Amino acid sequence: QATRGAASAKRIIEVLETEPDIVSPENGITLVEDGSIDFKNVCFKYPLSSELALKDIDFSIASGERVGIIGSTGSSKSTLIQLIPRLYDASRGQVLVAGRDVKDYDIKALRDQVSVVLQTNTLFSGTIRDNMLWGDEGADDEKIIWALKKAQAWDFVKDYEDGLGHLVEQGGTNFSGGQRQRLSIARSLMKNPKVLILDDSTSAVDVATDAKIRAEFKKDLAGITTIIIAQRVSSVMDADKIIVMEKGQINAMGNHDALLETSQVYKEIYSSQQKG
Repeated sequence: QATRGAASAKRIIEVLETEPDIVSPENGITLVEDGSIDFKNVCFKYPLSSELALKDIDFSIASGERVGIIGSTGSSKSTLIQLIPRLYDASRGQVLVAGRDVKDYDIKALRDQVSVVLQTNTLFSGTIRDNMLWGDEGADDEKIIWALKKAQAWDFVKDYEDGLGHLVEQGGTNFSGGQRQRLSIARSLMKNPKVLILDDSTSAVDVATDAKIRAEFKKDLAGITTIIIAQRVSSVMDADKIIVMEKGQINAMGNHDALLETSQVYKEIYSSQQKG
């Protein structure tokens, strides 16, 4: 056991001592003024890869706009949004948030204001309240309940006898996939972000609840720039703008009705799901 423990400790220490490639600039910007986003001729390839995962990406999102991103598996939808909070840096071109290059921001300040909810999120051991406080340490129960309502999570949390004090097992294994996703969305709202990115984060939620979440966002979160990556057309069809991705490039861009007229890729996705 001691031998195995020593080997494990060595690997853990290697991780802890790894220097990140992406660091904050000296005297980085700490205030994100708004949620506007610009991609200017952006190309990106992963380390050690010879092929571009993103090619010539060029578009703008106004602050407060609701944008959908759709495309087949492997079209680099998730790669695209990972450049916004600097999980990766563009290989060529510029990514701007609030008119400033993301490389000019203090990383913590940028990531606090660009909230990303992934398809699979981690809930921590403790209570529902403890998990929500990861988003805002000083929040009171009123704010937590507000966020849970917006994410349609209060519907099931209020039924627990202990409410916000309900126990969360490691990884949230005592919740369904859809419940975990809704709790993760609520936690992201606790930060009051300027930009909220939902990366297929309602995939385990039924269509009716998904529609309620989008309705809440449209009604009460109009000031937050919302980017929704989805497989279902129904999740993005009421967005102000929809970006259709294909093989790492933008195939088409516009609203739902326009894309049905102009984009064969979007039309095929829509038609196949309507048949289903």
